[in-house]
Order: sequence, then structure tokens, then C-alpha cells
Amino acid sequence: MTLILIIKDIYSVITCSSDLFIKIWDTQNEYKNTKTFPGHEHSVSSVRFMPGDQHIISASRDRTIRVFDVASTHQVRTISGHSEWVRWVTPSSDGKAIASCSKDQTVRIWDPLTGEQKVELRGHENDVEVVVFAPIAAYAAIRELTGIPNTERTKRHGLYVASGSRDKTIKLWDTQTGQLLRNLAGHDNWVRALAFHPSGKYLLSSADDKTIRVWELTTGRCVKTVDAHAHFVSCLVWGRQAASSTGGEAKANGASGDASTEPEKLVNVVASGSVDQTIKIWLP
Repeated sequence: MTLILIIKDIYSVITCSSDLFIKIWDTQNEYKNTKTFPGHEHSVSSVRFMPGDQHIISASRDRTIRVFDVASTHQVRTISGHSEWVRWVTPSSDGKAIASCSKDQTVRIWDPLTGEQKVELRGHENDVEVVVFAPIAAYAAIRELTGIPNTERTKRHGLYVASGSRDKTIKLWDTQTGQLLRNLAGHDNWVRALAFHPSGKYLLSSADDKTIRVWELTTGRCVKTVDAHAHFVSCLVWGRQAASSTGGEAKANGASGDASTEPEKLVNVVASGSVDQTIKIWLP
């Protein structure tokens, strides 16, 4: 049984599985299963909360994307269009668009309210494993990389996505025109996960070559390769962690005062998960 886990907040966890079900778990009550969402007809490969946490979206080997109401657990929409297993689905930060990718080698952008397909992105030469929206903080770097002029529209959410594929490449796309902006090649095996740095300056990727790579968005260059795990690196996610937990950042500038006199400093960290059955936390 395959299991994918997404943390909504410190109180809830949502998972999907090859048992066809999506489930929400209460972390404050011994991880009790509080909600179950049936509806898919094959393995559920991806699930995400929509912004606002009132709905969830999921993707499945049954070739569909589905939208569920969290409160009632009822399915409110089925989105069809992919001709093969839908590997990943994710919403834009404002919830007005969703991106999906598939074994059919395409990335697609959808209107979650109507289920209408907005654009189809073709260019990968193998299954597309992951797609992520670029945050607004990354727009300036993407514009510099691709020569896109600075216009007012670049303040909107969901203008660019990055996709990773079994063809070993990462591609940057304009979701409005469907144009391929840049191809990032360097991994030696299937690309499994992508995560934009919160600053918008970098894109991180992981792959079956057991590495995590850091791409500088203004130049498109791989500026760092980390031999991260002993097996395939299957997932990446950003988070915030107390500096004192990172082993060296707690007392900035040599300060040695009482920690209770000022708020705990938080730093960005990235977590990676692997087929080697380990999770690692990295301080970029």
C-alpha cells in the first residue's frame, strides 16, 4: 500500500493511499481518523488542501482529479482530461487554479470551480511526476532568466509552474501562454520532487539519483548538488524550525543572553524523504 501524507496544520494530517481512500487524522487525539473520503476508483496518488481548508483536491490512477468538501466529505467535482494516471495535483496559492501532471507526459492547468482546462503543457518525453506553482517571490528571478518584461500582470498568483519528469529534466512554464520557458537538465535519474525556496531565488529538486540539487533561478544553473540519501529521494517540503534545533543558529552574532528575553528565532529548513526509509532535515 502506497501512502502520501500532507500536514495541514499542527492538528490535522491528510493522507491518500492505494486503498482508494483519503483520510484526515487528528494529531491531538492519538491520531484518530476523523474523516474518510471515498470516491476514487484506483490508487490515490496525491492530495492537497485548497487554500482556506474548506476543500481538498486529489489525483488518482483512475485518471481523474476530484474535489471534496471537507466538512461533509462529499465529492463536489470530478475533473477529467488526462488520458493516463494523474501523478500529482496542487493548487495555486490563491486557489484560483490547480496544476496536475500525468503519466500521459502532460502538465495541465484547470479552473477548480468549473473543472475547465485552461492550458495543456507538452514537452516532457516521459511520465511527469511532480508540478509546483512558483511563488510570487520567484517571479523577478524567472523574468530575469527568461527575458520576460516586468508588467503588472506578474503580481497575479499562478503565472508560472515547474515540472519534474522521468525524462530526468525540470521544465519552467508560463501558465498563461503555455510556453516552455527553460529546461533544467542535470539529474541522472527520474525527478521526483520540487520545492521553490521561500526567498524565490532558488528551486530545489530531488530525484532517483539520490541527490538534492539547488538551481539558481536567475541563471538556470545548478549551484549545489547534495548526495542526500542512500536510495531514491521521493519528496521535499519547506518548513520553519526553531534555530536552536539546527545546531548553530540559536545565538546569532555570538549572543549568549537568556532565551526567554527574546522570541525564538525561526529559520527555513527543508525536509527530504527517501526510499531508504529515512527523513532528513536540511538547513540551506
